[in-house]
Amino acid sequence: MDLRIFTEPQMGASYADQLRVARAAEDAGYDAFFRSDHLLAMGNGSGEPGPTDSWVTLGALAVQTSRIRLGTLVTSATFRLPGPLAVAVAQVDAMSGGRVELGLGAGWFEAEHAAYGVPFPGVRERFDRLTEQLEIVTGLWTTPPGERYSFAGTHYTLDDSPALPKPVQRPRPPVIVGGQGPTRTPALAARFADEINVPFAGIDAVAAMFGRVDAACREIGRDPGELVRSAALTIAVGRDDAEVARRAKAIGQDAADLRAHGLAGTVAEVVDRLGRWREATGITRIYLQLLDMSDLDQVELVAAEVAPQLG
Repeated sequence: MDLRIFTEPQMGASYADQLRVARAAEDAGYDAFFRSDHLLAMGNGSGEPGPTDSWVTLGALAVQTSRIRLGTLVTSATFRLPGPLAVAVAQVDAMSGGRVELGLGAGWFEAEHAAYGVPFPGVRERFDRLTEQLEIVTGLWTTPPGERYSFAGTHYTLDDSPALPKPVQRPRPPVIVGGQGPTRTPALAARFADEINVPFAGIDAVAAMFGRVDAACREIGRDPGELVRSAALTIAVGRDDAEVARRAKAIGQDAADLRAHGLAGTVAEVVDRLGRWREATGITRIYLQLLDMSDLDQVELVAAEVAPQLG
């Protein structure tokens, strides 16, 4: 099972903070460092020193790390036009030597759109835009060199694009579609994604979503086994109960609640819980949401004592 570190810098983290976590994750042997794509802190936090742009950040990390994969969980389709997004991600892919993955979603946090002047259409339009963006980004990347790409949609039109630059990864960087929508999310994952991610849900809900994705794949003649299956869970892992409680308190959460709904507990508890996740859902990848970005000891603990037991 792959373990990836997943951070929420909008809650209050500088670029230097993110670099420390990314390097610690790389040194500890994690598969990837991912970050959210948000502009506003959630809850009661101040968010200081303020948000950092996800793709500016990942571009810098691309040249300050050497092995670990880098990506977003997930970039909001409302934040960027699809053509410039394809250019930016392809550039970061080149800067990293082919280590980038793009998570792309419809966007959901209305307050951050209002705070930074980003239009926030209704849910149907957001999913329509996401569909067109997925088609355009993947279409630009996979257009053969020397050929042109055009697209005429309801929300975006591209005319005779040279479809440059090309990403390093072939045929393109992996695309992640995430969410819990019962109809359009599985259909989009089946059509465009290399990975389906279900964030912050219970085992039964994740298993049900994977089943819907399987059905959507079969409907269009795609092998469901081609998709990586993943989930995101908030972590508070400790060597003993006292350390678990301290880590939960540090992120403003209750240890008992995290044990029930996240990924909290001692090393033995967490290994057992991940085993049950794998057995019940067939999951192969977990994004460990690290809310306390100063807690590099937890990053190292999970890598040293949990990961080796997962096989």
